[in-house]
Amino acid sequence: VSFPELQSSSCGNPGVPPKGILYGTRFDVDDKIRYSCVTGYILDGHPQLTCIANSVNTASWDFPVPICRAEDACGGTMRGSSGIISSPNFPNDYHNNADCTWTIVAEPGDTISLIFTDFQMEEKYDYLEIEGSEPPTIGLSGMNIPPPVISNKNWLRLHFVTDSNHRYRGFSAHYQVKKAIDFKSRGFKLFPGKDNSNKFSILNEGGIKQASNLCPDPGEPENGKRIGSDFSLGATVQFSCDEDYVLQGSKSITCQRIAEVFAAWSDHRPVCKVKTCGSNLQGPGGTFTSPNFPFQYDSNAQCVWVITAINTNKVIQINFEEFDLEIGYDTLTIGDGGEVGDPKTVLQVLTGSFVPDLIVSMSNQMWLHLQTDESVGSIGFKVNYKEIEKESCGDPGTPLYGIREGDGFSNRDVLRFECQFGFELIGEKSIVCQENNQWSANIPICIFPCLSNFTAPMGTVLSPDYPEGYGNNLNCIWTIISDPGSRIHLSFNDFDLESQFDFLAVKDGNSADSPIIGTFTGAEVPSHLTSNGHILRLEFQADHSMSGRGFNITYNTFGHNECPDPGVPINARRFGDNFQLGSSISVICEEGFIKTQGTETITCMLMDGKVMWSGPIPKCGAPCGGHFSSPSGVILSPGWPGYYKDSLNCEWVIEAEPGHSIKITFERFQTELNYDVLEVHDGPNLLSPLLGSYNGTQVPQFLFSSSNFMYLLFTTDNSRSNNGFKIHYESVTVNTYSCLDPGIPVHGRRYGHDFSIGSTVSFSCDPGYRLSHEEPLLCEKNHWWSHPLPTCDALCGGDVRGPSGTILSPGYPDLYPNSLNCTWTVDVTHGKG
Repeated sequence: VSFPELQSSSCGNPGVPPKGILYGTRFDVDDKIRYSCVTGYILDGHPQLTCIANSVNTASWDFPVPICRAEDACGGTMRGSSGIISSPNFPNDYHNNADCTWTIVAEPGDTISLIFTDFQMEEKYDYLEIEGSEPPTIGLSGMNIPPPVISNKNWLRLHFVTDSNHRYRGFSAHYQVKKAIDFKSRGFKLFPGKDNSNKFSILNEGGIKQASNLCPDPGEPENGKRIGSDFSLGATVQFSCDEDYVLQGSKSITCQRIAEVFAAWSDHRPVCKVKTCGSNLQGPGGTFTSPNFPFQYDSNAQCVWVITAINTNKVIQINFEEFDLEIGYDTLTIGDGGEVGDPKTVLQVLTGSFVPDLIVSMSNQMWLHLQTDESVGSIGFKVNYKEIEKESCGDPGTPLYGIREGDGFSNRDVLRFECQFGFELIGEKSIVCQENNQWSANIPICIFPCLSNFTAPMGTVLSPDYPEGYGNNLNCIWTIISDPGSRIHLSFNDFDLESQFDFLAVKDGNSADSPIIGTFTGAEVPSHLTSNGHILRLEFQADHSMSGRGFNITYNTFGHNECPDPGVPINARRFGDNFQLGSSISVICEEGFIKTQGTETITCMLMDGKVMWSGPIPKCGAPCGGHFSSPSGVILSPGWPGYYKDSLNCEWVIEAEPGHSIKITFERFQTELNYDVLEVHDGPNLLSPLLGSYNGTQVPQFLFSSSNFMYLLFTTDNSRSNNGFKIHYESVTVNTYSCLDPGIPVHGRRYGHDFSIGSTVSFSCDPGYRLSHEEPLLCEKNHWWSHPLPTCDALCGGDVRGPSGTILSPGYPDLYPNSLNCTWTVDVTHGKG
């Protein structure tokens, strides 16, 4: 093993081993870095390296870089075009308590088939779970060989779990990658070859020979142009796009000598794609979002935003409030300056659902390019931007549960971080604003340790990594110690554990044998607890598979002549701050929420010789259904603002005064596509006419009833959930001379803005969609439209006429239904093809 020997102050970046993770970004003398491995791999070597000065002129790491090796072949990442995956020890019996994960990864657009050749497992107790297919998750167990599994993505994930007894042969499966055919090749692919005179030349895709000192004509991009006609060695040509098109690829390419025998361009010719959305924005600040935010953005979008500072001596800072793109397939590229698409100006390329840190330009301009594919997307993003002083990195914020030292954000300024009492810092303790206006590292995070003692009079106890999921194989113990003669009160703010397998036990004392006050599991938030003494012990155990969101508990200590601070319930307001004997507090739920526990007012009183509240602190939650008759209000999916639960069947009835109509507006909407559905009916019950049935993120801006009743039904299946919805409703009066605004269909357009009695409005649909009701809407004398707002649907088959057009699969851009057989007939003018 060789160690990098550089200048005396640095060891240099030692690199990251395959399947490894590096913690640390500084490589100077006395700096330390750590390594770990991804799931399914174990570290072989020393986990920590220190940079040591060897002599006046050299420095090196004290240990070689470790490697990551597969743990007993139990899991791993497979990247070949084909291969075999088997349970550990196959064809002999697998091990007990196995927990293995394999991920098969192909190129974007490819699919993967998995064919089982052997399958024997203990029914129900040992199982193989497969993700990335349709349905999204498949669970397999027992003795029968399963049917083939086909991915609907470019990956498949296999998760194999066994319990502590009984062992069988396990499974063996052969996987095969099916390549996607790419018809969108850019430029030329160049191959070396020999002619009859043994002089080196190259061939382009058309087989045309080129002299070894010339590159082939790269051509011009469609909807763009090339600048430069010199194709000799060292020459550079540039490309640009027509207005309303955006460049993808290199703005300039250079003719180079390759392998000393032939010439080729340094990159492909770029392409020009039509810009479908975006805008030019100016400072000093503002906000913009992806199309349709917070609902699903469009497929096949090419959006470009260019932000320009009014003051040319300032730079642009952006930060993301929300960010969620389909990982790997939809991307947001961010660049410095106004040259959109030029790879040399790219600052970051973002995808997935991780909210990015602060990003700052070097010049007074910044561009953002959103590119989405043809499949269903996510909710997108919301961005805040503003002008800041040059040579500045912007305010990166302070970590949750953290403390920051320093308030300068200019080049070379340093910020230092530490965590609040009881939390551990993960990441860099200090970051520096670099010359490129980017911080040297992300701000650190503060996590809650698995073992700790608390002596402060009040504080917080969190499950590890709350609320992102606590992980597996945990045994955590926290002890809260208050002054002798006082007691301790626990308030459960959030609670979500794997039911029956992960537990939190609360004990009245400081030993494992202390009396148990309560043991909790599942997703029901426990009531508050109070100790009898001055010490409480919390024991948390999680098993080897699955995990919930975790828990958030606040504690406080109090004397014998007062009640504990009950806290402020989530989704509520509290009135009263006196907790002495005889005092009372009241709680009122926020709009859309109702009390799910307790009474509106509680009093601190003496009961059975103890000072305690007369009842539990009230809690507020979003109800599953209800009858609403107020002039306006809010309807929330159960569990809001968290995820709704499985297997729901919730009914809401909104009632307005006679002669009034009801208008509902969707502020947020996101349910599991095709499975969790909200129906809206024009009347008081399920038999009333259907106004619409909605799932995923595609909903209209608003809906009206034709009477003074509206009925909503929300049903969910037994797996997967999402954020749900927030809906505003209001009672509206019918105008004496007109009808209410009928709205605009999703994927459609409206013609006409006159809603007076006797007037009509008509509609059309985007290419590929068909109007459900061709007849225009007529505003009748009773102030109602002649029929409901039509919809634009992608239908299963039909006759298509005209010189050109678009054909969409049913339901597009959402997933098409199962068991279809659609036929389209395309009919053009006689004599044409």
